Amino acid sequence: MQPVNTLVTGAMLVTMDAQRRVIRDGAVAMAEGRIVAVGPSAEVAAKVAPREVIDAHGFVATPGFVNAHVHLTETLLRNFLPEALPFDEGLNQWVIPLYQGHTPEEQAIAARLAVLAMLKTGTTTFLEAGTLIAFDAVAQALEGTGIRGRIGRWCMDRAFAPGDDQAALTRAALDAFETDLAAWPDDGRLIAAWPLLVGHMTNTAELWQAATAIARERSLRIAAHMAPAVGDPEWYLANTGKRPVQWLADLGVLGDHLSLVHMVHVDASEVALLAQSGTHVVHCPEASLKGGYQATTRGLFPEMAAAGVNIALGTDGGDRHDLMPSARLMAGLWKDSRGDTALFPAESALEMLTVNGARAMGLEGQIGTLSVGARADLVLHDARRPEWVPLHNPAQQLVWSADGRGVHSVWVDGKRVIEAGRCTTIDEDLLLAQAQDAAQAVVSRSGLPLRMAWPLL
Repeated sequence: MQPVNTLVTGAMLVTMDAQRRVIRDGAVAMAEGRIVAVGPSAEVAAKVAPREVIDAHGFVATPGFVNAHVHLTETLLRNFLPEALPFDEGLNQWVIPLYQGHTPEEQAIAARLAVLAMLKTGTTTFLEAGTLIAFDAVAQALEGTGIRGRIGRWCMDRAFAPGDDQAALTRAALDAFETDLAAWPDDGRLIAAWPLLVGHMTNTAELWQAATAIARERSLRIAAHMAPAVGDPEWYLANTGKRPVQWLADLGVLGDHLSLVHMVHVDASEVALLAQSGTHVVHCPEASLKGGYQATTRGLFPEMAAAGVNIALGTDGGDRHDLMPSARLMAGLWKDSRGDTALFPAESALEMLTVNGARAMGLEGQIGTLSVGARADLVLHDARRPEWVPLHNPAQQLVWSADGRGVHSVWVDGKRVIEAGRCTTIDEDLLLAQAQDAAQAVVSRSGLPLRMAWPLL
């Protein structure tokens, strides 16, 4: 009888293992942060001696979800920005000034609020968008929350203003990388730094190549925004004579270490380059819909999938960090836009939440699966809720009927961080009060107006 810390038994397991087994009455045994046994409840119970037994009859168990693109410090801006803003105006006159207007303490509060939202809806691992200004304050605020994440400092080195010293800007960015990677190394800890880039047209060829060299030498990863709107390809064509992905390919920076985020306005030649290089794509369907990116009319995501490009999902900004609705959108939007119900079945969308995200983060086999040897990241969904009854096909139920409000319990590395819907690592009531006060302070200092269509009395 193998000693284990926790045995979760009686659940319907959606394992996401290599065989994609679904076990009607299954059990997961966890010890020292890893899964040591998975299978039918009777078989697992006969092999282990648990310190704690969780009766999970009436629950569906999945691996923890992987949010492959999230802006941690936008949560205090939730639904403050007007909807009807052109992309460039929204970014330059609203988003960036509001970002820069946060104090370090406010950024830390925003990040913890994002983590709370993710944990409570089943996300156990995230890849931050590389847009942290108060990097150290945020990193310290994330410690102890129990979530696994990779984070990066806001890094834009291209000299746009006359008189800017281009070499000095690039050197400063590289120095910041070295400082952050030394302070928060990816050495097995839950929160670690990566050399992430803002992307778009804000980073020079020199920084792209240097960051890529760092990632390859140290087995780290890079992510960067690219081509959500037409502005990116237009800028690259005007300034380099090449489309963005071709420019990156010619620099030698495409590859398995890189995730490009959004990637709506690409052409067939760029899809081929992504597939040939093993570069990952992260789609954020909710952000695309709200931002009017034209993903369903211009996007080539079905073509990417057909070519073998690994597609993961992210929640992007601060409106909502429940990843499950993103899977539903991914499963539905292209069925409608292409008139083909075979596109992105529920099983594929569920893979994007789990194993595809793990692959994009270089953690394939370690997260995103309930299998022996994987990290003990487990989510229990309450199948006694109305949206779960009746239960026939759990993959379709997870994608088409359920969302994160049905998450009951979450473990990360074998530690229970959500129990009966409440976070065990964060004082929720205190954080929510802090977040409301901080949000009011940020928007008040900004001088930007709250534009409401209806009168606020």
